Amino acid sequence: MGTLALAVTDGMLHFELSLAHEVFGSAPAGVTVPWYDLTVCGPGPVQVERFRLEPDRGLDGLLHVDTVIVPGWVDVDAAPPADLVDAVRAAHAAGARIASLCTGAFVLAAAGLLDGRRATTHWAHTRVLAERHPRVTVDPDVLYVDGGGVLTSAGKAAAMDLCLHLVRLDHGSAIANAVARRLVVPPHRDGGQAQFVTAPVPAREDHPLTELLPWAVERLDRPLTVEDLARRAGMSPRNLGRHFRTATGTTPLQWLLTQRIRRAQELLEATGDGIDAIAEATGMGTAATLRRHFNRTVGVPPDTYRRTFRSRATGSGTGR
Repeated sequence: MGTLALAVTDGMLHFELSLAHEVFGSAPAGVTVPWYDLTVCGPGPVQVERFRLEPDRGLDGLLHVDTVIVPGWVDVDAAPPADLVDAVRAAHAAGARIASLCTGAFVLAAAGLLDGRRATTHWAHTRVLAERHPRVTVDPDVLYVDGGGVLTSAGKAAAMDLCLHLVRLDHGSAIANAVARRLVVPPHRDGGQAQFVTAPVPAREDHPLTELLPWAVERLDRPLTVEDLARRAGMSPRNLGRHFRTATGTTPLQWLLTQRIRRAQELLEATGDGIDAIAEATGMGTAATLRRHFNRTVGVPPDTYRRTFRSRATGSGTGR
């Protein structure tokens, strides 16, 4: 997945376009793997909100890349430009992975790429997308949907989540986390998390989870329970659950499981440790438990994930 294009047109949302360019435009310091060869493709000079943008290539450039990113645009009441829709459809037919950010999903839907698929967009526009494209299963309650070769995200911060998800697929968790650290954003939020969370991360130094979450991450090799977390936070398990739901959109146990799976991915990518050792290091207890949760969460067994990641790592940075 070495070559990547941003597909632009008049009226694109500047925020989503910029964050995609920031993520894929250059590797973070210290990362030595071949990075994405980024191109901006459009029909000609385009107006991106208050900015005028000169693309590197025409829309025919989408035919020659591994991944196409379609940012959102302001006027979802209007039909997407036909030349953009046709170019995205052709790129997909040529084998490109297609991802939309925010209302970019309307382009993918118009191209027929979401027919029979589950997809999402910004929560404010999910009803319109569903009504306009009844063959698409629109999920208004998730951050992003990974359908394999076609991916869609909700708006703003969720667009960043999908971009980091793509980096994680291509280069692994450690490098995706390095990108997140450079951009000072959370390193991983599952796509199935709710779009609307009142406080996605603890924002105040005196928030009861501000110290608890790093404390728990440092102790993933231990059999932590909700009671352990509540005791550390100095509150009842019920009160802890309310704080977790507000701050992370999930339960303490589900959050812990997600962190354990992420740690297992990092160990599978970066070490030659056996599954038993990784199960112990991540607090899963046994290889059977790790395999069960890993397969259910990631979609493949740990051994398959390790082989797939190493195959991608060996071939990363190459064009089509």
